[in-house]
Amino acid sequence: MHSALFLMEFGAIILGLGLLGRVAGRLKFSPIPLYLLAGLAFGTGGLLPLPASEEFVAIGAEIGVILLLLMLGLEYTASDLVSNLKTQYPAGLVDFTLNAVPGAVAALLMGWGPVAAVVLAGVTWISSSGVIAKVMGDLGRVGNRETPVILSILVLEDLAMAVYLPIITALLAGVSLAAGSATLAIALGVAGAVLFVAVRYGRHISRFVSSDDPEKLLLVVLGLTLLVAGIAQQLQVSAAVGAFLVGIALSGEVAEGTHTLLSPLRDLFAAVFFVFFGLHTDPASIPPVLLPALALALVTTCTKIATGYWAAKRAGVGIKGRWRAGGTLVARGEFSIVIAGLAVTAGIEPAIGPLATAYVLILVVIGPLTARYTEPAAAWISRRRNPSGPLLTGLPTQPGSREDIPAPAQDPAGRA
Repeated sequence: MHSALFLMEFGAIILGLGLLGRVAGRLKFSPIPLYLLAGLAFGTGGLLPLPASEEFVAIGAEIGVILLLLMLGLEYTASDLVSNLKTQYPAGLVDFTLNAVPGAVAALLMGWGPVAAVVLAGVTWISSSGVIAKVMGDLGRVGNRETPVILSILVLEDLAMAVYLPIITALLAGVSLAAGSATLAIALGVAGAVLFVAVRYGRHISRFVSSDDPEKLLLVVLGLTLLVAGIAQQLQVSAAVGAFLVGIALSGEVAEGTHTLLSPLRDLFAAVFFVFFGLHTDPASIPPVLLPALALALVTTCTKIATGYWAAKRAGVGIKGRWRAGGTLVARGEFSIVIAGLAVTAGIEPAIGPLATAYVLILVVIGPLTARYTEPAAAWISRRRNPSGPLLTGLPTQPGSREDIPAPAQDPAGRA
């Protein structure tokens, strides 16, 4: 009986996602907000809880994030990653300053104390790699000039989590400095080792994985990705980072074949991830913290847009690409919820959980909108302010700045 109920529930979820996707497609709109609102309506405290499929949906959500980051990694080579990280690390510092500080200040103003301030700083700092990867795919921007800048910031954030999570775990648990330092050292060592292997031995990994049989290629790549992601997460490193670096390590025909085979699976499990997020949010917990969450969302929407604009300008991207980069980075998601969950479990401040949930829900709905409309809105404002002047979106503002021309033709693996 339980099996039949599970099949009916999960079947209804998938069918509903398909119908919502059709609606979003006709409206030329990202389906992510619709997926989230559907989960909110039918999850904890919603119209109709779905207990039979809850555990499977949770696992599917984790796989969704992993596949999103794997597919994103397939678009770029290891040398691209290393060069972008070397050139974009100042953008990571700006990102941290502009987006972590508002969360910390908000926690202190509400009287939650320094540990809660460190927690809320993490919630407002980290963008959602999963949501952003999905949005860029939906909008067809993977090959855009600003995309390497966006990816560099996301990777820097995810790698920073290898430092931040052990620190916050130690603070919440009240463990000794020595124990916290050991955990941090392990996390950094694992992240560095995975990155080194991806960069140095990527060709060997591709040869090992390569197969003319699509079935064998699918099984080996999927198995390797899940294995690396699981090991990374077990050692306090983001599973998303592990999956992204597996994608970076694959190249040539292997990357092309993997992209073709895994695209449908990625779309399925990515949709499940967004529904899962809504399913585990109790609508009744949101109203009491809605105003502070809205205020924090407004401030950090502006700071993320400023971060992306500054980073893209520094990289020589044209004005349209700068605004697109800023708007794309707005969404928060999985990391923010994980960080807040750690604080709630430790009993630091019960209100952090509902506030973080409301904050993330607001930005995960707004994020696809800012990604699509920030650049057109900036152009409209420019025209209103100076009707007789040149369009804001048409001119570079510094010597050597690249216009928003299409990215160079990609090789068969889909890499720039």
